[in-house]
Amino acid sequence: MEYSSANLISFFYTHWKKLMVVPFLAMVVAVVFSGPQFVKPLFESQVILFPSTTNSVSKALLPQSNGYGDEDIFEYGDEQQAEQLLQILSSGEIRDSVIQKFDLMNHYDIDPDSDYPRTKLFKEYENKIEFQRTQFMSVEINVLDTDPQIAADIANYISKLVDKVKRRVARGRAEMGLEIVKNEYHSLQNEVQTMEDKITELRYKGVHDYESQSAVFNEQYAIALAEGAPQSRIKELERRLDTLAKYGGKYVAIRDELQLLKEEEVKLKTKFDQAKVDVNQNLPATFKVDAARPAERKTYPKRSILILAVGFATFILMSFFLMVQGTLNELRGKS
Repeated sequence: MEYSSANLISFFYTHWKKLMVVPFLAMVVAVVFSGPQFVKPLFESQVILFPSTTNSVSKALLPQSNGYGDEDIFEYGDEQQAEQLLQILSSGEIRDSVIQKFDLMNHYDIDPDSDYPRTKLFKEYENKIEFQRTQFMSVEINVLDTDPQIAADIANYISKLVDKVKRRVARGRAEMGLEIVKNEYHSLQNEVQTMEDKITELRYKGVHDYESQSAVFNEQYAIALAEGAPQSRIKELERRLDTLAKYGGKYVAIRDELQLLKEEEVKLKTKFDQAKVDVNQNLPATFKVDAARPAERKTYPKRSILILAVGFATFILMSFFLMVQGTLNELRGKS
């Protein structure tokens, strides 16, 4: 059976009642079964987060060995930080915390005694809670739920968890770094104290400033010899020069090493202070654009779209069925 434009017009004219009534009845059925008593409406809440570029507060705010840090605590993160934020949002720690906080096993009506209850729970969680990166390098937290207030509460809770989890991970590393720097700093302090004690011993022996003392005593010794000073005076100057000769080299070596250790101590003290700041920091790891609020209108299902889609699909299927039926009847008549 060939369907020209005239035949199509004739076809639709012949079967117009079926093509109108059947889709209409299908739309009526869709109206009934898409109602809240059959399909629970879902409400959506959303939180938009921008990741921060600042990984260390001390590096951004405190002086560094080469000046102040070049990090800006107000700068938004780029694609890499956004992807890292998505990884944190998708972590099992956040998922398990949300499940426990809102008792989602019961909320989603999942029987804990059924087969694979946690698999069903995780699948429902993934269907209702979604994280995605936008073209503006922000991250969206979208939550669907039958209760608009719970949807908003879950979205806001997850946004708080992100900072908590990221701070926990960073704090763990910062505490390890603090312990290392603290041990090195205290060890260096002990070494400096040992060197200072040795310097003090040498000073008790008469070595206070080797270079200046040596120059002065040599000059005084030469003058005493030239002027024929008393032998006791010459002997005293010789004793002092012998003391400088005996302990001067040791004094210079300890003094120079002590100076280097004190310079290193200043650097370690700076690192120590920075590590303490990083351990105790509470700077958020994200910028929250706005908190989630309970939705006033449902997001799913879109009944009008669903009903029209059912009506159109039924019309197409009915048309196809009638065309096939007409073709088969025509073939039977020819046979």
